[in-house]
Amino acid sequence: MAESTSPNSPFIRQLAANDKRIRDKALESLKMFLQSRTEGLDEIELLKLWKGLFFCMWQSDKPLTQQTLARDLAGIVDTLPQALVLPFLAAFWQTMAREWNGIDALRMDKFLYLVRCYLNAGWRHFAARRWRDAPRLSQYLDILRQTPLNPTEPRIPNGLRYHVVDIYIDELDKVDEKREGNMPLEEVLAPLRELGEKSVTKAVRQRVRETLDDEAKKLRNWNTQGEESSEEEGNEGEQDQDEEWGGIDD
Repeated sequence: MAESTSPNSPFIRQLAANDKRIRDKALESLKMFLQSRTEGLDEIELLKLWKGLFFCMWQSDKPLTQQTLARDLAGIVDTLPQALVLPFLAAFWQTMAREWNGIDALRMDKFLYLVRCYLNAGWRHFAARRWRDAPRLSQYLDILRQTPLNPTEPRIPNGLRYHVVDIYIDELDKVDEKREGNMPLEEVLAPLRELGEKSVTKAVRQRVRETLDDEAKKLRNWNTQGEESSEEEGNEGEQDQDEEWGGIDD
């Protein structure tokens, strides 16, 4: 299978085939290959794979088919060996940044949705682990800093930055609906806040401020969750004590 990741391999070309049946078969083969890996792939190999996956999405027609494919591609993250998750996500973001300006208006909606699905997939990966994998979470946040939310790199398209800014908190909200208090909110928001402080583009800084203002209610709910949980635990303790005290029998 090592040869199948070469840039001229039939496997990569099949992901971008005009025939949907060929693309679907190639995608299933890719999933099986990735799931079976006992060691990682290097950056070049993953970028080659993502080149094929990008054009697999490019060739997909009809909104429902495109949305299904976007969710299917994002679902790959859930099945990867842990050693592959962060490199695979990094290759996705690099590919989106490299190809973004070449996406025409007719195809942009499906790639906007793919980016949404992948931002969610990254958050979902850590939420499933109750945000306890601090070193790997820090590495993922650095991936976001380096590519879609990079404040100074001119090769990152602002269109990609704007979209990630717009959906950042919304996708966090989806994976933390129960507000269990496990998510390190300030750490997770740091790449977004840093973009708003350090971006060389005034419009980007303004977009971050507007997003944080618009999402202020959600952020307040997250920030008060720990306090509410402590108060609830305290109230429950008081209630338990009241229930245990039976009073004085006459």
